[in-house]
Amino acid sequence: MNFKIKLFIWSSCALITHSSFAQENKNSFEVYGYMMTDAGYNFNAIDPDWFDVMRPTKLPKYKNQFGSEGNYFISIRQTRLGFRSSIKTKFGELKTQFDFDFFGFGKDVGQTTIHVVNAFGQLGKFIAGQTPSTFMDTEVFPVTLDYWGPSSRIFFLNIQLRYTPIQTEKERFAIALERPGATADGMDYSNSVDIRDVKPRLPLPNLATHYRRNWKWGHAQIAGIIKYLEWKDMSDSSGLDFSGRDLGWGINVSTVVNAGTRLKFKLQGEYGEGCENYIADTSPDVALQTNTEGSAPAKGKALPVWGFLAFIEIEATQKLKSSIGYSMLTIENSDLQSPDAFKRGQYALVNLRYYPVDNVLFGIEYQFGRRDNFTDGFFSVGNKIQCSFKFNFSHKVETK
Repeated sequence: MNFKIKLFIWSSCALITHSSFAQENKNSFEVYGYMMTDAGYNFNAIDPDWFDVMRPTKLPKYKNQFGSEGNYFISIRQTRLGFRSSIKTKFGELKTQFDFDFFGFGKDVGQTTIHVVNAFGQLGKFIAGQTPSTFMDTEVFPVTLDYWGPSSRIFFLNIQLRYTPIQTEKERFAIALERPGATADGMDYSNSVDIRDVKPRLPLPNLATHYRRNWKWGHAQIAGIIKYLEWKDMSDSSGLDFSGRDLGWGINVSTVVNAGTRLKFKLQGEYGEGCENYIADTSPDVALQTNTEGSAPAKGKALPVWGFLAFIEIEATQKLKSSIGYSMLTIENSDLQSPDAFKRGQYALVNLRYYPVDNVLFGIEYQFGRRDNFTDGFFSVGNKIQCSFKFNFSHKVETK
């Protein structure tokens, strides 16, 4: 072979190898996000703090609870801004991510204000900070215009310490210690027992884990969580002690099936007790039930819950896509919960999304929700039409 040809081939290979090595060892910093405007019409009444989402728990629990039906809404609360970085170290790649949207929670519920979504660092197999719970499978979430999505999906952005000892192209195993927490039924028990001085105690972190297996057709994942729940009666005057404890736990099974290049099935099912705060449309983890053993007339109980979602995603063309599906969430209520306590929520939607150019989305979506109460026979429904306009942006800088 001609010496010049050999030299050219050798030089090209060396250049490619050097470029690949340099690419693999580059540090990076990225600013990303999107501007998103949602506009639509609520045909039925819903809690005004949740006007731009569909949450069955926030539908009326009695007639005319939230006033008249038929309201137009417009919102930019889904808009997001974020920062990502990647730095090579002798212990592996150091990744950080921080992003926020404008969807108010807690004391800011109903407001357009800063809401932290992710704030974590990852070094090799370790993660510390706020990110989706290890109990979750984010890839099973269907593509929806609704910010909230299916009411039964496992969804909780939690602060955690996570270790992932196994992570390959075929499988992943992760385990985490997560911030503890739970919600109690806030009904008025004053006609039966006085629990005003009962306070929560959370001495242990939640333990969450998952195992995921990948195949050519998609993936399957099984996840579990254990929570220690305790409450103390701080009253000095009562002769009764309502202190107690219970164990919360949950199992989450999910799969994504790629049925060809244009059709995808997303399925998830969960069951547990006292794990409601890990579910998107959360309801109380703990409520009172009649006590037939101790001196106190009532005791706390972790409420059983089960739910599922089933969605189909269709890619008609590269520019035209759609999602359609249904989910249901059911609480096994305790006997001392009020007749209008949340019992079951149903959620369904269908959307059509158009991507005219890269980084631009126009879409329209119909959403349905239904709330059923515990024992009073009342139910309410929600019907909503939503149009969304989304514009993505990203700028990445790389250095050696």
